Amino acid sequence: MINEFRKMQSKHQVWFAIMIIVGVVAIWRGVWGLLDRFGGYAFADNPELDFIVSIIIGLIILGSTHYVVKELM
Repeated sequence: MINEFRKMQSKHQVWFAIMIIVGVVAIWRGVWGLLDRFGGYAFADNPELDFIVSIIIGLIILGSTHYVVKELM
């Protein structure tokens, strides 16, 4: 099954790229909406610190998932 998926992925790279883009944008939109609705600020007195902490958390998540994605390819 994995081999069939990889063959299909190599034949239809453009469609897989489009699906990945749509998936990433959908996740981004959902997270952004939840943060707008329920989030507020973790550090209400210092929004700049809140932004910096968000960037650091995002970088940690991207760095840790990079290894997972690398293994899948």
